[in-house]
Amino acid sequence: MTTFPVTGTGLGLRRALMGPLSQPGTIPVDFLEVAPENWIPMGGKLAREFRGFTERYPFVSHGLSLSLGGPEPLDFELLGNIKQFLGEHRIRCYTEHLSYCSDHGHLYDLMPIPFTEEAVHYVADRIRRVQDFLGQRIGIEHVSYYATPEVTESRPLGELEFVNAVLEEADCGLLLDVNNAYVNGINHGYDAADFIRGLPGERIFYVHIAGHFDEAEDLKVDTHGSEVIDPVWRLLDVAYDQFGVLPTLLERDFNFPPVEELNRELDRIGEAQQRRAAISRRA
Repeated sequence: MTTFPVTGTGLGLRRALMGPLSQPGTIPVDFLEVAPENWIPMGGKLAREFRGFTERYPFVSHGLSLSLGGPEPLDFELLGNIKQFLGEHRIRCYTEHLSYCSDHGHLYDLMPIPFTEEAVHYVADRIRRVQDFLGQRIGIEHVSYYATPEVTESRPLGELEFVNAVLEEADCGLLLDVNNAYVNGINHGYDAADFIRGLPGERIFYVHIAGHFDEAEDLKVDTHGSEVIDPVWRLLDVAYDQFGVLPTLLERDFNFPPVEELNRELDRIGEAQQRRAAISRRA
């Protein structure tokens, strides 16, 4: 049986949400997520407020700038700060994007890695080195992307084949992002449900679900700035049907709705989890 670092329904901790979340019961969640880079270093009033949250909620962390697929050496100074942050605040797990975001400087975007066997070996080696340094398994998230990098020599792989190969070779965990699967499925013409079913459920740490922006009928942009749409909710049910109830976190980075609307989305996650749990009990 898979042991998850957290359970239930989660939410990304953004500073705009600290007020409502500081009032118990206003936003009913079971765990919170932070990007370490946004919270280290910190001190004074903000540090005290953050400590109040980590003492009240289980936390997971999702990194933004490690650049696992990048050409530059891994940033072990950053990793040292992350390791200290994880230990100081008893963070349950650390995940990062299966992408790169730096090359002689920060690119401020998550760039896709070429889906090749050579890239599998390169990224898996870097993930193993991160895990050795931190002394724990990390999770990787398959990212949304909008252009496929050109492959000239090495045999190209499909996205699912590439992700699974990295997971296997690095022996790391997976952060399943349902919205990314939907966005990529539309943008690149594949069945997002089949993609989700093809992932190794035993490696899943937890799940992201989010909204996106419709640039065109065949172009969706992952923004985390709008409500989750019905096709994405249905993909969450696909994940639960395939793997059982999974810890699931709502990502919302801006355009924050009234608390009542945010709670409706969180409640919808909980209802989906309860439905799947009831099916499992009957079975």
